[in-house]
Amino acid sequence: MPPKFHLQSLLDLSQSRMDDAAKQLAQLLATEQEGHKRLQLLIDYRAEYERRFMRAAQSGISPREWQNYQSFIAKLDDAIAQQQGMVEVSRNQTSEGQKRWLDQRNKVRAFDTLSDRHQALILKEQNKGEQKQSDEHAAKHTSKS
Repeated sequence: MPPKFHLQSLLDLSQSRMDDAAKQLAQLLATEQEGHKRLQLLIDYRAEYERRFMRAAQSGISPREWQNYQSFIAKLDDAIAQQQGMVEVSRNQTSEGQKRWLDQRNKVRAFDTLSDRHQALILKEQNKGEQKQSDEHAAKHTSKS
């Protein structure tokens, strides 16, 4: 039985951590996309509300209605600014998640390389042993002849 790769447990652990980082990254990306969608909805709603305000203003509105429109647009602007902040935070978290995943992937690759080298060494030793046996077998048959 060939010797076991001594770092197999570390390879398995790093693969598990990479899988966890990939799942977390997927969640972060979904959260960021959802934040972008919310932001776009707010922007679109504000634009639509402003168009309604302009149509109403052209038809003539009372100072009270004017104030209500302006107040609501200001609240929408605040909501947009807040959502932009949330999108930026989410973007930063996604970037950090990508870095964590890349770090884990690089660790897995390093351990995979070591594992591949280990397997190649074992194969080389096995081939050397088989060649030695073959040579000995051939030498016995040659000496008997």
